[in-house]
Amino acid sequence: MITKKICTFVVFLITLISFSQEKFTLSGTITDFGNNESLIGVHIYVPSLNIETYTNKYGFYSLTLPAGEHLLKINHSGYQEVEKAIVLNDNAKENLSLIENSQELQEVVIKAGNNKTNIKSPEMSVNRLSISSIKKMPVVLGEVDVLKSILLLPGVTNSGEGASGFNVRGGGADQNLILLDEATIFNSSHVFGFFSVFNADAIKNLKLYKGGIPARYGGRVSSVLDVYQKDGNSKEFHVNGGLGLISSRILAEGPIVKNKGSFLIGGRASYAHLFLKLSEEQKENAAYFYDLNTKISYKLNENNSLFLSGYFGRDVFKLNKIFRNTYGNSTLDLRWSHLYSDKLFANMSLIYSDYYYGLTLNFVGFKWDSGIKNYTAKYDFENYISDKFKLTYGLNGIYYEFNPGIIKPLSDEFTINPEQLDKKYALAMSPYIGSESQISKKITVYCGLRYSMFHRLGASTINLYENNNAVVFNPEMQIYEKATPIATKYYSKNKVIKSYNNLEPRFSISYQLNDDQAIKGSYHRMAQYLQLISNTSSPTPLDVWMPSDNYIKPQIADQVALGYFRNFNGGTYSLETEIYYKEVKNRLDYIDGADLIANDAIEQVILNGRMRAYGLEIMLKKNEGKFNGWISYTLSKSEQQTPGRTPEETGINNGQWYNSAYDKLHNLAITSAYNLNERWSFGANFVLQSGQPVSYPNSQYEYLGITVPGYGLRNGNRLPAYHHLDVSATLSLEKNKNRKWKGEWVFSIYNLYNRQNAASLNFRQNADTGHNEAVRTSIFGIVPAVSYSFKF
Repeated sequence: MITKKICTFVVFLITLISFSQEKFTLSGTITDFGNNESLIGVHIYVPSLNIETYTNKYGFYSLTLPAGEHLLKINHSGYQEVEKAIVLNDNAKENLSLIENSQELQEVVIKAGNNKTNIKSPEMSVNRLSISSIKKMPVVLGEVDVLKSILLLPGVTNSGEGASGFNVRGGGADQNLILLDEATIFNSSHVFGFFSVFNADAIKNLKLYKGGIPARYGGRVSSVLDVYQKDGNSKEFHVNGGLGLISSRILAEGPIVKNKGSFLIGGRASYAHLFLKLSEEQKENAAYFYDLNTKISYKLNENNSLFLSGYFGRDVFKLNKIFRNTYGNSTLDLRWSHLYSDKLFANMSLIYSDYYYGLTLNFVGFKWDSGIKNYTAKYDFENYISDKFKLTYGLNGIYYEFNPGIIKPLSDEFTINPEQLDKKYALAMSPYIGSESQISKKITVYCGLRYSMFHRLGASTINLYENNNAVVFNPEMQIYEKATPIATKYYSKNKVIKSYNNLEPRFSISYQLNDDQAIKGSYHRMAQYLQLISNTSSPTPLDVWMPSDNYIKPQIADQVALGYFRNFNGGTYSLETEIYYKEVKNRLDYIDGADLIANDAIEQVILNGRMRAYGLEIMLKKNEGKFNGWISYTLSKSEQQTPGRTPEETGINNGQWYNSAYDKLHNLAITSAYNLNERWSFGANFVLQSGQPVSYPNSQYEYLGITVPGYGLRNGNRLPAYHHLDVSATLSLEKNKNRKWKGEWVFSIYNLYNRQNAASLNFRQNADTGHNEAVRTSIFGIVPAVSYSFKF
């Protein structure tokens, strides 16, 4: 009898203990209260258990918690913090909505949100920017610009005014993977770098990875810029837009089925070229762009949603009747998001991306078209195993079609023969897996592995060379020259010409010193199988993308980083410091006098080199209050080396390390915003960078009475230092609660003190004196601008 009672008591204790340890999953999506837009990177925190998570890029979150009552704290940049009590006695869904700081809601407890640094997460070398903060930054010509805003971040530079693209940690602009709703953007600029392709009105979120890149990303060796469009307002119909001095924009969004489906369509266009036509001799000149953003979102049920998004943009540059240049991106993305369970989220996407470049030369009578297309299928999973362990895994495949160029006569009057440069095809596939685990109260670790496979495919004709060398060295002249093919080999359609595969491990770790301080470290390897054929420091529309093959090897990058992160005064201030070192194998270099345009044998003018970059980044942020902003400083070095393949070869610059075209020793950026009251707000940016490396002549000789300069080692000199100060003031019109129309005026001055920054230095012979002279080319002086934005 006593034994029976003891057994009954033990069973009771076991049942009680198991019940007390029982855990359930709380999951859901977090949206904007005003428009049902899903919110990315929302922080959900359970103070009593010190458990936290963030919404993924589709607004989904999942938490595993013990049974019982819990208090949730939810905050997000630009939104009011919410505290919500929940009782958990089974798996539950809790969809939440956040209120913008400008709105009011009486039913919940509201506190100020913040942008403090995430101490616990192993994520590092990552920067996020909210669209609201981007719109407060003064920019050139008064146009809100996403790409110009990331130039204010540590480790990010440009190639000068009027230059497209951006450079990250000493890498080239072609080493950045730029995604818009998961579709690849090959040229991120309009009008040769004056504007970006991203319409800020249509953008929801952007995230820049400079290091510690998760395993789900691949294909570039420097950075990933992940940009997402808004889904569209599924509650109400709204229109917003803006009128500027040289461009205007408009965007409409609204419900298809209220609270279930929405649409978004927005467009921009510039019209500064119309002023060129005021004079008779300039009537045929033009330089303008236009683009279109679209998206349709539909929630089938609680577990399934469909999205269809697209982008189309074109630039047109025309000079009288001499030539016409047209180029731009087109993308289309069909996405299905599915919730298999409260712990397993999946996303399947079918994506089309196209970059087109067209050139019409009327004076010689031909048209040249080129471009690159890719077709992507990907399936990604996020598995929230527990509150301390999360898995991400998936597979993606990309089929590429490269068109180096096709030449067509404009009419039968011209004797030019049509010619199609050899088209190229490739297939890439990459399974990946990543895990984030909290292995103790102080240590959180991310481990990832990506296996990339790349196949260069036919139909193509490949040149064959003696000793497999497409470039030969002339020891007498001490120069590199094109090799002569000894034969050719034809590969039929889809026949594998060359295959590569690489394991790309990723690792990062965070060690919390306390609740406000952490030390983080990361390592990642990435492979890049596409090469941008360009010998300029900034990408141009004329540049051609080429796949890796027998002669062009994939770039392989290894990067390590170590950082110290701290929040001060409850997150009002944040400090982020990092040191990094990066090596890249198989970085392309070009022989002297390389001809890249319409070259069907690129392998004859390129050499495989390597590059390295290292530096220190510091960022101090003020996250809250009427006055906020940040100061970023980068001390860095970026170098390239192309040694000779044999002892007799000189290589480039005698095989020594030399400054890459992206080397900037010092990079300082200060940005600030001040909200004076409900009507007036102010912004200011200051940028200071070391001059861009260039090659100056160091000698001269005379030939037929003409003085010809001689150049020394590559990039041995620098342009003058680059700096400017920009300011802006925003006036919001008086608010009338009964009036739906809202408007604001933005007054800005770019380059306030009229600094004549050198875009380039050219050397020429003075016609009067006969002496050589340097001529500085500057694009912008002081540029005042005014624009009007509206919403209804």
